[in-house]
Amino acid sequence: MSQHLLALPIVLPMAAALVLLLLSNRTSERHQRQLSVAFTALLLLINLALLSRASGGELAFYALGNWQAPYGIILMLDRLSALMLTITAVLAVGCVIFACAGDDQRGAYFHGVFQLQLMGLNGAFLTGDIFNLFVFFEILLLASYALLMHGGGKARVGAGLHYVILNLAGSALFLISLGILYGATGTLNMADMARRVADMPNDQAALVTAGGLLLIVVFSLKAALLPLYFWLPRTYAAAPAPVAALFAIMTKVGLYAILRVQTLIFADSPAEEPIDAWLWWSGLATLVLGAVGVLAARDLRILIAYLVLISVGTLLAGTALQSPAANTALLYYLPHTTLICGALFLVAELIGQQRAKAGTRLVRARRLYQRFLLGGLFLVGAVAVAGLPPLAGALGKLMLMQAVEDSARLWLWPLLLLAGLCALIALSRAGSVLFWASYKGEVAAGRVSGAQLAGVLWLLASAPLLVIFGGPMSEYTQATARQLAQPQVVIAELLGDAPTARATRFQAIQGDAP
Repeated sequence: MSQHLLALPIVLPMAAALVLLLLSNRTSERHQRQLSVAFTALLLLINLALLSRASGGELAFYALGNWQAPYGIILMLDRLSALMLTITAVLAVGCVIFACAGDDQRGAYFHGVFQLQLMGLNGAFLTGDIFNLFVFFEILLLASYALLMHGGGKARVGAGLHYVILNLAGSALFLISLGILYGATGTLNMADMARRVADMPNDQAALVTAGGLLLIVVFSLKAALLPLYFWLPRTYAAAPAPVAALFAIMTKVGLYAILRVQTLIFADSPAEEPIDAWLWWSGLATLVLGAVGVLAARDLRILIAYLVLISVGTLLAGTALQSPAANTALLYYLPHTTLICGALFLVAELIGQQRAKAGTRLVRARRLYQRFLLGGLFLVGAVAVAGLPPLAGALGKLMLMQAVEDSARLWLWPLLLLAGLCALIALSRAGSVLFWASYKGEVAAGRVSGAQLAGVLWLLASAPLLVIFGGPMSEYTQATARQLAQPQVVIAELLGDAPTARATRFQAIQGDAP
Protein backbone atom coordinates (compact mmCIF):
# COMPACT_ATOMS: atom_id res chain seq x y z
CA MET A 1 0.00 0.00 0.00
CA SER A 2 2.84 2.42 0.79
CA GLN A 3 4.04 2.29 -2.81
CA HIS A 4 0.70 3.74 -3.94
CA LEU A 5 0.68 6.54 -1.36
CA LEU A 6 2.09 8.97 -3.91
CA ALA A 7 -1.05 8.72 -6.07
CA LEU A 8 -3.53 9.16 -3.22
CA PRO A 9 -3.49 12.99 -3.13
CA ILE A 10 -5.00 12.83 -6.62
CA VAL A 11 -7.11 9.68 -6.34
CA LEU A 12 -8.70 10.49 -2.97
CA PRO A 13 -10.22 13.90 -3.88
CA MET A 14 -11.30 12.51 -7.25
CA ALA A 15 -13.17 9.66 -5.53
CA ALA A 16 -14.50 12.08 -2.91
CA ALA A 17 -15.83 14.37 -5.61
CA LEU A 18 -17.64 11.51 -7.32
CA VAL A 19 -19.19 10.33 -4.05
CA LEU A 20 -20.28 13.82 -3.01
CA LEU A 21 -21.71 14.68 -6.42
CA LEU A 22 -23.64 11.41 -6.60
CA LEU A 23 -25.01 11.87 -3.07
CA SER A 24 -25.83 15.56 -3.46
CA ASN A 25 -29.55 14.89 -4.00
CA ARG A 26 -29.78 11.62 -2.09
CA THR A 27 -28.55 12.45 1.37
CA SER A 28 -28.84 15.26 3.88
CA GLU A 29 -26.66 18.36 3.91
CA ARG A 30 -25.28 17.27 7.27
CA HIS A 31 -24.00 13.96 5.91
CA GLN A 32 -22.43 15.69 2.91
CA ARG A 33 -20.61 18.07 5.24
CA GLN A 34 -19.37 15.24 7.41
CA LEU A 35 -18.07 13.36 4.38
CA SER A 36 -16.40 16.43 2.92
CA VAL A 37 -14.62 17.29 6.16
CA ALA A 38 -13.61 13.66 6.65
CA PHE A 39 -12.19 13.35 3.13
CA THR A 40 -10.27 16.62 3.50
CA ALA A 41 -8.88 15.63 6.91
CA LEU A 42 -7.79 12.27 5.49
CA LEU A 43 -6.07 14.10 2.63
CA LEU A 44 -4.17 16.17 5.19
CA LEU A 45 -2.96 13.01 6.95
CA ILE A 46 -1.80 11.53 3.64
CA ASN A 47 0.03 14.71 2.67
CA LEU A 48 1.70 14.86 6.09
CA ALA A 49 2.89 11.28 5.55
CA LEU A 50 4.33 12.31 2.18
CA LEU A 51 5.98 15.33 3.81
CA SER A 52 7.63 13.03 6.34
CA ARG A 53 8.78 10.76 3.55
CA ALA A 54 10.21 13.61 1.48
CA SER A 55 11.97 15.21 4.46
CA GLY A 56 14.62 12.51 4.31
CA GLY A 57 15.71 13.79 0.90
CA GLU A 58 14.59 10.75 -1.05
CA LEU A 59 13.03 11.35 -4.45
CA ALA A 60 9.99 9.18 -5.17
CA PHE A 61 8.53 8.50 -8.60
CA TYR A 62 5.29 6.81 -9.57
CA ALA A 63 4.74 5.47 -13.09
CA LEU A 64 1.06 5.23 -14.01
CA GLY A 65 0.26 2.01 -15.86
CA ASN A 66 3.91 0.96 -15.34
CA TRP A 67 4.90 3.03 -18.39
CA GLN A 68 8.44 4.07 -17.58
CA ALA A 69 9.85 7.56 -18.10
CA PRO A 70 10.12 9.42 -20.36
CA TYR A 71 7.21 7.82 -22.22
CA GLY A 72 4.69 7.36 -19.45
CA ILE A 73 2.89 9.66 -17.03
CA ILE A 74 5.15 10.21 -14.05
CA LEU A 75 4.32 11.59 -10.62
CA MET A 76 7.27 12.98 -8.71
CA LEU A 77 7.62 13.72 -5.01
CA ASP A 78 10.42 15.87 -3.64
CA ARG A 79 10.64 18.29 -0.75
CA LEU A 80 9.07 21.15 -2.72
CA SER A 81 6.02 19.22 -3.93
CA ALA A 82 5.49 17.71 -0.46
CA LEU A 83 5.55 21.19 1.10
CA MET A 84 3.00 22.52 -1.40
CA LEU A 85 0.72 19.50 -0.85
CA THR A 86 0.77 20.06 2.90
CA ILE A 87 0.03 23.79 2.65
CA THR A 88 -2.90 23.05 0.34
CA ALA A 89 -4.38 20.44 2.68
CA VAL A 90 -4.01 22.64 5.77
CA LEU A 91 -5.71 25.53 3.98
CA ALA A 92 -8.45 23.26 2.63
CA VAL A 93 -9.35 21.93 6.10
CA GLY A 94 -9.94 25.44 7.42
CA CYS A 95 -11.94 26.45 4.34
CA VAL A 96 -14.24 23.42 4.31
CA ILE A 97 -14.96 23.70 8.05
CA PHE A 98 -15.84 27.37 7.61
CA ALA A 99 -18.06 26.59 4.60
CA CYS A 100 -20.06 24.07 6.63
CA ALA A 101 -21.54 26.98 8.61
CA GLY A 102 -23.80 27.82 5.67
CA ASP A 103 -21.74 29.06 2.73
CA ASP A 104 -22.02 25.65 1.11
CA GLN A 105 -25.84 25.96 0.95
CA ARG A 106 -25.86 29.07 -1.24
CA GLY A 107 -25.48 26.97 -4.38
CA ALA A 108 -25.42 23.39 -5.61
CA TYR A 109 -22.59 20.84 -5.54
CA PHE A 110 -20.17 22.92 -3.44
CA HIS A 111 -18.43 20.03 -1.70
CA GLY A 112 -18.02 17.91 -4.83
CA VAL A 113 -16.51 20.78 -6.80
CA PHE A 114 -14.32 21.69 -3.81
CA GLN A 115 -12.78 18.21 -3.93
CA LEU A 116 -12.19 18.53 -7.69
CA GLN A 117 -10.31 21.74 -6.98
CA LEU A 118 -8.09 19.87 -4.53
CA MET A 119 -7.51 17.14 -7.10
CA GLY A 120 -6.30 19.71 -9.64
CA LEU A 121 -4.05 21.45 -7.13
CA ASN A 122 -2.46 18.22 -5.90
CA GLY A 123 -1.98 16.95 -9.44
CA ALA A 124 -0.21 20.15 -10.46
CA PHE A 125 2.20 19.80 -7.54
CA LEU A 126 2.95 16.13 -8.21
CA THR A 127 3.18 15.78 -11.97
CA GLY A 128 6.56 15.28 -13.58
CA ASP A 129 5.17 15.81 -17.07
CA ILE A 130 4.63 19.31 -18.40
CA PHE A 131 1.60 18.37 -20.51
CA ASN A 132 -0.10 16.85 -17.49
CA LEU A 133 0.69 20.08 -15.66
CA PHE A 134 -1.55 21.68 -18.27
CA VAL A 135 -4.21 19.00 -17.68
CA PHE A 136 -4.27 19.56 -13.93
CA PHE A 137 -4.28 23.32 -14.48
CA GLU A 138 -7.46 22.92 -16.49
CA ILE A 139 -9.06 20.71 -13.83
CA LEU A 140 -8.41 23.21 -11.06
CA LEU A 141 -9.47 26.13 -13.27
CA LEU A 142 -12.76 24.47 -14.24
CA ALA A 143 -13.46 23.76 -10.60
CA SER A 144 -12.51 27.32 -9.64
CA TYR A 145 -14.99 28.69 -12.21
CA ALA A 146 -17.80 26.79 -10.52
CA LEU A 147 -16.66 27.75 -7.01
CA LEU A 148 -16.36 31.41 -7.98
CA MET A 149 -19.95 31.42 -9.28
CA HIS A 150 -21.24 29.63 -6.17
CA GLY A 151 -24.25 31.50 -4.89
CA GLY A 152 -24.59 33.71 -7.97
CA GLY A 153 -24.90 37.48 -7.95
CA LYS A 154 -24.00 40.26 -10.36
CA ALA A 155 -20.52 40.87 -8.93
CA ARG A 156 -19.58 37.18 -9.10
CA VAL A 157 -20.87 36.73 -12.63
CA GLY A 158 -18.91 39.77 -13.82
CA ALA A 159 -15.72 38.73 -12.05
CA GLY A 160 -16.19 35.15 -13.19
CA LEU A 161 -16.54 36.16 -16.84
CA HIS A 162 -13.36 38.21 -16.62
CA TYR A 163 -11.58 35.32 -14.91
CA VAL A 164 -12.73 32.77 -17.49
CA ILE A 165 -11.71 34.85 -20.51
CA LEU A 166 -8.22 35.57 -19.19
CA ASN A 167 -7.59 31.97 -18.20
CA LEU A 168 -8.85 30.66 -21.53
CA ALA A 169 -6.33 32.93 -23.23
CA GLY A 170 -3.68 31.64 -20.82
CA SER A 171 -4.59 28.04 -21.63
CA ALA A 172 -4.25 28.73 -25.36
CA LEU A 173 -0.80 30.23 -24.83
CA PHE A 174 0.11 27.25 -22.65
CA LEU A 175 -0.67 24.85 -25.48
CA ILE A 176 1.28 26.97 -27.97
CA SER A 177 4.33 27.01 -25.69
CA LEU A 178 4.06 23.24 -25.20
CA GLY A 179 3.95 22.78 -28.96
CA ILE A 180 7.09 24.88 -29.40
CA LEU A 181 9.00 23.04 -26.68
CA TYR A 182 7.87 19.62 -27.87
CA GLY A 183 8.83 20.47 -31.43
CA ALA A 184 12.29 21.56 -30.28
CA THR A 185 13.00 18.80 -27.76
CA GLY A 186 10.76 15.89 -28.75
CA THR A 187 9.59 15.23 -25.20
CA LEU A 188 7.20 16.54 -22.55
CA ASN A 189 8.72 14.84 -19.51
CA MET A 190 10.34 17.63 -17.45
CA ALA A 191 13.50 15.70 -16.56
CA ASP A 192 13.97 14.46 -20.12
CA MET A 193 13.32 17.96 -21.48
CA ALA A 194 15.93 19.37 -19.09
CA ARG A 195 18.50 16.86 -20.34
CA ARG A 196 17.78 17.68 -23.98
CA VAL A 197 17.70 21.44 -23.46
CA ALA A 198 21.16 21.27 -21.85
CA ASP A 199 22.48 19.53 -25.01
CA MET A 200 20.51 21.72 -27.43
CA PRO A 201 22.48 22.91 -30.48
CA ASN A 202 22.81 26.66 -30.92
CA ASP A 203 20.53 26.82 -33.95
CA GLN A 204 17.59 25.56 -31.84
CA ALA A 205 18.38 27.51 -28.68
CA ALA A 206 16.36 30.53 -29.82
CA LEU A 207 13.27 28.35 -30.31
CA VAL A 208 13.62 26.88 -26.82
CA THR A 209 14.09 30.36 -25.37
CA ALA A 210 10.91 31.56 -27.06
CA GLY A 211 8.95 28.56 -25.79
CA GLY A 212 10.36 28.98 -22.30
CA LEU A 213 9.53 32.68 -22.12
CA LEU A 214 6.00 32.04 -23.35
CA LEU A 215 5.60 29.35 -20.70
CA ILE A 216 6.76 31.77 -17.99
CA VAL A 217 4.25 34.36 -19.22
CA VAL A 218 1.47 31.78 -18.80
CA PHE A 219 2.60 30.94 -15.28
CA SER A 220 2.90 34.65 -14.51
CA LEU A 221 -0.78 35.01 -15.41
CA LYS A 222 -1.63 32.21 -12.99
CA ALA A 223 0.56 33.82 -10.32
CA ALA A 224 -0.98 37.28 -10.98
CA LEU A 225 2.33 38.95 -11.78
CA LEU A 226 2.27 42.47 -13.22
CA PRO A 227 1.08 43.29 -15.88
CA LEU A 228 -1.11 40.19 -15.71
CA TYR A 229 -2.60 40.69 -12.25
CA PHE A 230 -5.59 42.96 -12.95
CA TRP A 231 -8.08 40.10 -12.76
CA LEU A 232 -7.21 39.16 -9.18
CA PRO A 233 -8.51 41.89 -6.80
CA ARG A 234 -12.11 41.96 -8.02
CA THR A 235 -12.23 38.20 -8.51
CA TYR A 236 -11.06 37.39 -5.00
CA ALA A 237 -13.28 40.10 -3.51
CA ALA A 238 -16.36 38.72 -5.27
CA ALA A 239 -15.77 35.05 -4.42
CA PRO A 240 -17.51 33.40 -1.43
CA ALA A 241 -15.29 33.65 1.67
CA PRO A 242 -14.13 29.99 1.86
CA VAL A 243 -13.49 30.03 -1.89
CA ALA A 244 -11.46 33.25 -1.70
CA ALA A 245 -9.48 31.73 1.17
CA LEU A 246 -8.75 28.61 -0.89
CA PHE A 247 -7.78 30.82 -3.83
CA ALA A 248 -4.88 32.09 -1.69
CA ILE A 249 -3.03 28.97 -2.87
CA MET A 250 -3.94 29.53 -6.54
CA THR A 251 -1.30 32.19 -7.15
CA LYS A 252 1.22 29.88 -5.50
CA VAL A 253 0.49 27.26 -8.17
CA GLY A 254 1.88 29.70 -10.72
CA LEU A 255 4.87 30.35 -8.46
CA TYR A 256 5.45 26.62 -8.04
CA ALA A 257 5.32 26.05 -11.80
CA ILE A 258 7.80 28.88 -12.41
CA LEU A 259 10.14 27.56 -9.73
CA ARG A 260 9.89 24.02 -11.07
CA VAL A 261 10.61 24.75 -14.73
CA GLN A 262 13.17 27.43 -13.86
CA THR A 263 15.27 25.16 -11.64
CA LEU A 264 14.78 21.93 -13.58
CA ILE A 265 14.25 22.62 -17.29
CA PHE A 266 15.92 25.99 -17.91
CA ALA A 267 18.61 25.97 -15.21
CA ASP A 268 21.49 25.93 -17.72
CA SER A 269 19.75 27.08 -20.90
CA PRO A 270 19.91 30.36 -22.86
CA ALA A 271 16.40 31.12 -21.57
CA GLU A 272 17.63 31.42 -17.98
CA GLU A 273 18.79 35.05 -18.17
CA PRO A 274 15.67 36.56 -19.83
CA ILE A 275 13.43 34.56 -17.48
CA ASP A 276 15.25 35.91 -14.42
CA ALA A 277 15.06 39.47 -15.77
CA TRP A 278 11.31 39.16 -16.40
CA LEU A 279 10.65 37.77 -12.94
CA TRP A 280 12.84 40.34 -11.18
CA TRP A 281 11.41 43.52 -12.70
CA SER A 282 7.84 42.23 -12.86
CA GLY A 283 8.06 41.03 -9.26
CA LEU A 284 9.30 44.44 -8.08
CA ALA A 285 6.58 46.22 -10.05
CA THR A 286 3.92 43.91 -8.61
CA LEU A 287 5.26 44.67 -5.13
CA VAL A 288 4.96 48.42 -5.74
CA LEU A 289 1.49 48.38 -7.23
CA GLY A 290 0.29 45.95 -4.59
CA ALA A 291 1.41 48.49 -1.97
CA VAL A 292 -0.45 51.26 -3.81
CA GLY A 293 -3.50 49.02 -4.04
CA VAL A 294 -3.74 48.38 -0.30
CA LEU A 295 -3.62 52.11 0.37
CA ALA A 296 -6.30 52.82 -2.24
CA ALA A 297 -8.64 49.96 -1.24
CA ARG A 298 -12.01 50.99 0.15
CA ASP A 299 -13.21 47.48 0.85
CA LEU A 300 -11.63 44.99 3.24
CA ARG A 301 -11.86 42.12 0.76
CA ILE A 302 -10.07 44.10 -1.95
CA LEU A 303 -7.45 45.19 0.58
CA ILE A 304 -6.72 41.56 1.41
CA ALA A 305 -6.55 40.71 -2.31
CA TYR A 306 -3.86 43.35 -2.73
CA LEU A 307 -2.02 41.85 0.24
CA VAL A 308 -1.95 38.62 -1.79
CA LEU A 309 -0.37 40.59 -4.64
CA ILE A 310 2.31 41.98 -2.32
CA SER A 311 3.19 38.43 -1.33
CA VAL A 312 3.27 37.41 -5.02
CA GLY A 313 5.69 40.23 -5.85
CA THR A 314 7.88 39.35 -2.87
CA LEU A 315 8.01 35.66 -3.73
CA LEU A 316 8.68 36.06 -7.45
CA ALA A 317 11.34 38.72 -6.94
CA GLY A 318 13.03 36.20 -4.65
CA THR A 319 12.65 33.49 -7.29
CA ALA A 320 14.51 35.67 -9.81
CA LEU A 321 17.60 35.75 -7.56
CA GLN A 322 18.29 32.10 -8.39
CA SER A 323 20.24 31.28 -5.23
CA PRO A 324 19.71 28.64 -2.54
CA ALA A 325 19.56 31.36 0.13
CA ALA A 326 16.78 33.22 -1.72
CA ASN A 327 14.83 30.01 -2.34
CA THR A 328 15.17 29.13 1.34
CA ALA A 329 13.72 32.50 2.31
CA LEU A 330 10.79 32.45 -0.09
CA LEU A 331 9.86 28.87 0.83
CA TYR A 332 9.92 29.84 4.51
CA TYR A 333 7.72 32.87 3.80
CA LEU A 334 5.29 31.07 1.48
CA PRO A 335 3.30 28.95 4.01
CA HIS A 336 2.90 31.92 6.34
CA THR A 337 1.54 34.35 3.77
CA THR A 338 -0.74 31.75 2.14
CA LEU A 339 -2.44 30.60 5.34
CA ILE A 340 -2.72 34.07 6.91
CA CYS A 341 -4.21 35.64 3.77
CA GLY A 342 -6.70 32.76 3.66
CA ALA A 343 -7.60 33.40 7.31
CA LEU A 344 -8.10 37.12 6.65
CA PHE A 345 -10.63 36.41 3.90
CA LEU A 346 -12.61 34.37 6.43
CA VAL A 347 -12.32 37.09 9.08
CA ALA A 348 -13.55 39.65 6.56
CA GLU A 349 -16.66 37.54 5.98
CA LEU A 350 -17.38 37.43 9.72
CA ILE A 351 -17.01 41.19 9.97
CA GLY A 352 -19.28 41.75 6.98
CA GLN A 353 -22.00 39.56 8.51
CA GLN A 354 -22.28 41.90 11.50
CA ARG A 355 -22.19 45.21 9.62
CA ALA A 356 -25.55 44.82 7.86
CA LYS A 357 -25.65 46.73 4.54
CA ALA A 358 -22.18 48.21 5.00
CA GLY A 359 -20.66 44.75 4.63
CA THR A 360 -16.89 44.88 4.25
CA ARG A 361 -16.78 48.41 2.84
CA LEU A 362 -14.52 50.69 4.86
CA VAL A 363 -17.23 53.15 5.88
CA ARG A 364 -18.83 54.07 9.20
CA ALA A 365 -21.53 51.61 10.20
CA ARG A 366 -23.29 50.26 13.26
CA ARG A 367 -21.17 48.72 15.97
CA LEU A 368 -20.22 45.06 15.62
CA TYR A 369 -22.10 42.59 17.78
CA GLN A 370 -18.95 40.61 18.70
CA ARG A 371 -16.43 43.40 18.28
CA PHE A 372 -13.92 42.06 20.82
CA LEU A 373 -13.81 38.59 19.27
CA LEU A 374 -13.61 39.85 15.70
CA GLY A 375 -11.20 42.60 16.68
CA GLY A 376 -8.86 40.05 18.23
CA LEU A 377 -8.98 37.82 15.16
CA PHE A 378 -8.39 40.78 12.85
CA LEU A 379 -5.49 42.02 14.97
CA VAL A 380 -3.69 38.66 14.89
CA GLY A 381 -4.16 38.37 11.12
CA ALA A 382 -3.10 41.98 10.49
CA VAL A 383 0.07 41.73 12.60
CA ALA A 384 0.99 38.46 10.89
CA VAL A 385 0.36 39.56 7.30
CA ALA A 386 2.09 42.93 7.76
CA GLY A 387 5.28 41.05 8.62
CA LEU A 388 5.81 42.37 12.14
CA PRO A 389 8.30 40.52 14.35
CA PRO A 390 8.59 38.00 15.81
CA LEU A 391 6.19 36.16 13.48
CA ALA A 392 7.26 34.11 10.48
CA GLY A 393 6.45 36.85 7.99
CA ALA A 394 9.13 39.11 9.45
CA LEU A 395 11.63 36.24 9.61
CA GLY A 396 10.95 35.26 5.99
CA LYS A 397 11.42 38.83 4.74
CA LEU A 398 14.60 39.22 6.79
CA MET A 399 16.00 36.01 5.30
CA LEU A 400 15.14 37.25 1.79
CA MET A 401 16.83 40.61 2.41
CA GLN A 402 19.95 38.82 3.63
CA ALA A 403 19.95 36.65 0.49
CA VAL A 404 20.07 39.67 -1.85
CA GLU A 405 23.51 40.63 -3.08
CA ASP A 406 25.18 43.65 -4.65
CA SER A 407 23.03 46.22 -6.49
CA ALA A 408 19.85 44.17 -6.13
CA ARG A 409 19.70 45.33 -2.52
CA LEU A 410 19.14 48.91 -3.69
CA TRP A 411 15.91 47.77 -5.31
CA LEU A 412 14.49 45.05 -3.09
CA TRP A 413 15.27 46.38 0.38
CA PRO A 414 13.45 49.75 0.13
CA LEU A 415 10.54 48.35 -1.89
CA LEU A 416 10.01 45.44 0.48
CA LEU A 417 10.11 47.68 3.54
CA LEU A 418 7.88 50.28 1.90
CA ALA A 419 5.31 47.62 0.94
CA GLY A 420 5.27 46.37 4.54
CA LEU A 421 4.74 49.93 5.80
CA CYS A 422 1.88 50.49 3.33
CA ALA A 423 0.24 47.24 4.43
CA LEU A 424 0.56 48.25 8.07
CA ILE A 425 -0.96 51.69 7.41
CA ALA A 426 -3.83 50.26 5.36
CA LEU A 427 -4.66 47.59 7.94
CA SER A 428 -4.49 50.12 10.78
CA ARG A 429 -6.88 52.40 8.94
CA ALA A 430 -9.23 49.51 8.21
CA GLY A 431 -9.19 48.41 11.84
CA SER A 432 -9.95 51.95 13.00
CA VAL A 433 -12.94 52.24 10.68
CA LEU A 434 -14.33 48.79 11.43
CA PHE A 435 -13.93 48.71 15.20
CA TRP A 436 -13.66 52.32 16.44
CA ALA A 437 -15.27 54.76 14.00
CA SER A 438 -18.75 53.29 14.38
CA TYR A 439 -22.12 54.64 15.35
CA LYS A 440 -23.77 53.63 18.59
CA GLY A 441 -26.08 50.66 18.53
CA GLU A 442 -25.56 46.99 17.84
CA VAL A 443 -26.45 44.50 15.16
CA ALA A 444 -28.03 41.39 16.64
CA ALA A 445 -27.70 39.28 13.47
CA GLY A 446 -24.60 37.57 12.16
CA ARG A 447 -23.26 35.91 15.28
CA VAL A 448 -20.12 33.85 14.61
CA SER A 449 -20.89 30.14 14.54
CA GLY A 450 -18.70 27.42 15.99
CA ALA A 451 -17.72 26.10 12.56
CA GLN A 452 -16.74 29.57 11.33
CA LEU A 453 -14.63 30.25 14.40
CA ALA A 454 -12.97 26.84 14.15
CA GLY A 455 -12.04 27.44 10.51
CA VAL A 456 -10.51 30.84 11.26
CA LEU A 457 -8.60 29.67 14.34
CA TRP A 458 -7.27 26.67 12.43
CA LEU A 459 -5.60 28.98 9.90
CA LEU A 460 -4.53 31.71 12.33
CA ALA A 461 -2.80 29.08 14.48
CA SER A 462 -0.17 28.85 11.74
CA ALA A 463 1.22 32.26 12.79
CA PRO A 464 2.57 31.16 16.21
CA LEU A 465 3.25 27.58 15.12
CA LEU A 466 5.57 28.63 12.30
CA VAL A 467 7.57 30.57 14.87
CA ILE A 468 7.59 27.81 17.48
CA PHE A 469 8.75 25.30 14.85
CA GLY A 470 10.87 27.86 13.02
CA GLY A 471 14.04 25.81 13.43
CA PRO A 472 12.80 22.60 11.78
CA MET A 473 10.95 24.66 9.18
CA SER A 474 14.09 26.59 8.30
CA GLU A 475 16.10 23.38 8.04
CA TYR A 476 13.47 21.87 5.75
CA THR A 477 13.40 24.89 3.44
CA GLN A 478 17.22 24.98 3.32
CA ALA A 479 17.26 21.33 2.31
CA THR A 480 14.55 22.02 -0.29
CA ALA A 481 16.59 24.86 -1.78
CA ARG A 482 19.67 22.64 -1.98
CA GLN A 483 17.62 19.94 -3.68
CA LEU A 484 16.29 22.43 -6.25
CA ALA A 485 19.85 23.53 -6.97
CA GLN A 486 20.73 19.97 -8.07
CA PRO A 487 18.45 19.17 -11.02
CA GLN A 488 20.94 16.64 -12.31
CA VAL A 489 19.98 14.36 -9.40
CA VAL A 490 16.36 14.22 -10.59
CA ILE A 491 17.49 13.60 -14.16
CA ALA A 492 19.91 10.86 -13.14
CA GLU A 493 17.46 9.04 -10.88
CA LEU A 494 14.56 9.16 -13.30
CA LEU A 495 16.37 8.68 -16.59
CA GLY A 496 19.83 7.40 -15.59
CA ASP A 497 21.35 4.15 -16.71
CA ALA A 498 21.90 2.71 -13.24
CA PRO A 499 18.93 0.36 -12.81
CA THR A 500 19.86 -0.67 -9.28
CA ALA A 501 19.86 2.93 -8.06
CA ARG A 502 16.53 3.57 -9.71
CA ALA A 503 14.97 0.39 -8.41
CA THR A 504 15.34 1.42 -4.78
CA ARG A 505 13.54 4.73 -5.27
CA PHE A 506 11.23 4.27 -8.24
CA GLN A 507 7.68 3.53 -7.15
CA ALA A 508 5.47 2.17 -9.92
CA ILE A 509 2.01 0.70 -10.16
CA GLN A 510 2.30 -3.05 -10.07
CA GLY A 511 0.46 -4.10 -13.15
CA ASP A 512 1.00 -5.44 -16.62
CA ALA A 513 3.71 -3.55 -18.44
CA PRO A 514 2.68 -2.52 -21.91
